[in-house]
Amino acid sequence: MSATTLTQPLLAENKLTVSFRLLLGLYVIIPLCLLLQGVDSWFWQGYLQAHLPSSPNHFILFQILFGTPHIIASAIVLASNTEYLQFYKRNILLMTLAVFMVFGVGSLIIPYKVLYIIVASWTVFHVLKQQHGIGRGVCTLPNWAFHVLLWLSVAAGICIYIGIFLKNILDVQQAGLLKQSAAVLCAGVVLAALICQRYVKTSFGRWFLWANVLLVVSSFYFYLQQYYFFAILVPRLVHDTTAYVFYVTHDYNRHHQHPQNPLYRLTERCGIHVFVVLPVLSFALAFMLQSYGDAMVSFITQTLFGVDIRKAITLGLLGYLALLHYYTEAITWKHGSPYRRFIAFSK
Repeated sequence: MSATTLTQPLLAENKLTVSFRLLLGLYVIIPLCLLLQGVDSWFWQGYLQAHLPSSPNHFILFQILFGTPHIIASAIVLASNTEYLQFYKRNILLMTLAVFMVFGVGSLIIPYKVLYIIVASWTVFHVLKQQHGIGRGVCTLPNWAFHVLLWLSVAAGICIYIGIFLKNILDVQQAGLLKQSAAVLCAGVVLAALICQRYVKTSFGRWFLWANVLLVVSSFYFYLQQYYFFAILVPRLVHDTTAYVFYVTHDYNRHHQHPQNPLYRLTERCGIHVFVVLPVLSFALAFMLQSYGDAMVSFITQTLFGVDIRKAITLGLLGYLALLHYYTEAITWKHGSPYRRFIAFSK
C-alpha cells in the first residue's frame, strides 16, 4: 500500500469517535485526589501519606496498571500492522540507533543522573504535549498561546518530577530550589491561562484549558504536601487513559468490519470483541513482563551462557519501548498520518 493511500482520509469508516467530553471527564481524578488528600489530612491523621508509596515506581501494581500497558499497546498498534511498520521504518531505525548511541555507548561517559534527567524531561514533555495538543483542538488557541502554556507547564512538570524521583539524592538547597522554581512556573501557567482564555470561544474550551492547568498545579500541590503518589497518579492516569481511548478507537474503526492483521483475524475467530483485544493483551503482557520477565531472562542466560543479565526486560526492553513510544507518538497521530485515517472526533 502506498504512502498516499495510507494517508487518505476515510472518515466514512469511522463508526467510533473520540469524545472530547469523555476526555475531559478523565480529569475528575484531580478533585477526587484532592478530596482524598483533604480527608486524610483532617480525619485520618495522614494514614494515606504514611502508607502510600513515595513513588509509584516503587509499587509494582501501579506499574502494571499505568505507564507500561499503554506503552506496550502503542507498540502492538505499530508492530501488528505491517503497513505502519513499512511507513515508519526509517523513523524506527533512526530512533533505535539514537537510543543505542545515547543510552548504550553514551552511558559509558554520561553520568547516570544526567541520563535520568533527560528521560524524565522527555517523559514530562510527552505526557503534557499529548494533553495540551488535544486541548488545542478544543480551545483553538493561537500558536504562541499554545506554546507558552505548553512550555511553562513542561518546565514546571520537570521540576516536580525531578523533585519527587530524585528527592533521596538531592540536598536541601537543591530541593528548595526545585520547589521555588516549580512555584514560579506554576504561577506563570495560571497567569498565562488567564491571558489566553480570552481566545477560547466556548465554555467547554475554557473547561479544557483550565483542566490542563490544574493537571500541573494539582501535581505541584501534592508535591508540596508530600503526597507523591497522587502527584504522579493524576497526570499518569489522565495521559494513559486518554491514550487508550485513541488506541481502541483506532483499532475498532480499522478492524471491526474486516480485520486487517493476523492478531485481529485470530481474535475474530475466537469470538473476542475487537473493543477489548488491545487493552486485555497489553495489560496481560505488562503483568507478565514486569513480574516475570527479568527472572526468565536471567534464568535463560545463566543456564545457557553462565552469565546473569539483570533487568534485561524492565530496564532494557521496556525502557527501549518507552523511548520509542515517546518518539513515535509525536509523529504517528499527526493530522494526515496513517493512524488518523481511523480517528474522528465528537463533542
